[in-house]
Amino acid sequence: MDLTGAYGYRLDWIVSFVAVARYGGFSAAAKAVFRGQSRISEHVAELEKALGVQLFDRTAHPVALTPEGRALLPHAEEILTRLDLLADLSTGGQVRFGAYPSAAAWLFPQVASRLQREHPGIRLLLHEGPSIDLEEALNRGEIDLAIRPVHPLVANSELEHELLWREPLVAVFQLDHPLATADTVSLAELATLPLISIGETSGSRQFESHLAFASAGLNPPSAFRTNQPQTLLALVRRGLGTGVTNALAMTTGNLDGVRLVPIRDAGVDRQVAVFWHRNRPRSPALDHVITLIRAVPPPTWP
Repeated sequence: MDLTGAYGYRLDWIVSFVAVARYGGFSAAAKAVFRGQSRISEHVAELEKALGVQLFDRTAHPVALTPEGRALLPHAEEILTRLDLLADLSTGGQVRFGAYPSAAAWLFPQVASRLQREHPGIRLLLHEGPSIDLEEALNRGEIDLAIRPVHPLVANSELEHELLWREPLVAVFQLDHPLATADTVSLAELATLPLISIGETSGSRQFESHLAFASAGLNPPSAFRTNQPQTLLALVRRGLGTGVTNALAMTTGNLDGVRLVPIRDAGVDRQVAVFWHRNRPRSPALDHVITLIRAVPPPTWP
């Protein structure tokens, strides 16, 4: 290995190149890495000059990677990942922990408290968001792991996962609703009601509640969709509909004014897993956190 060859490249060139590729433009990259746009452009131009190739098609809107840029990107990302690992080894490391809201509320405090006792040198950073956003953040390298449902299915085959727990779907009724006192409720009964479901307000990717109805040959419209359990509960309390969601989202929320009723024929449950990127190096800190996640007993349901 010719160590002197590395002197021909500057680290800030590589950071700026990866930022433009990741955020889709020079302006967005400048904001992300707290540099002026002209400085980002200068870094990329210097890298192109050193390599003797054009990395971006600047006539496209937004700018697009050239074939040479696409070939370089994974290697540039690998350099930055290795630098992160170097910092981990010297400081104990940090792990960016992605989770959707109810999993963050239930799982993250358990992992964080045990990590403080057993590995106090590791810093745990929480990144909360909807399942699809977590997938995108993991793809971009903005988080190191994601706790999210298996559905909607991830689009990137390089994301691996390990199942952590399963949880049933439940109906959420306002207390004075006629079905609030029922022992169980059916999908057919729910399909006749205005429904409030967990999921995206637009898009075609399906969540467990949609799959349950589809499997039963039903396609009821949702009066509202939300990714926030507390929003779903507030809508139900106001009498704006009946909620259909996963059990954990409700057991970590404020259930005043509502009642949970099991869905006897749901046929679908929520499978929750820890996801990571197969082709990125796993730091010792990340391995410690995944081990602690595995050690947490799965949630139980009344």
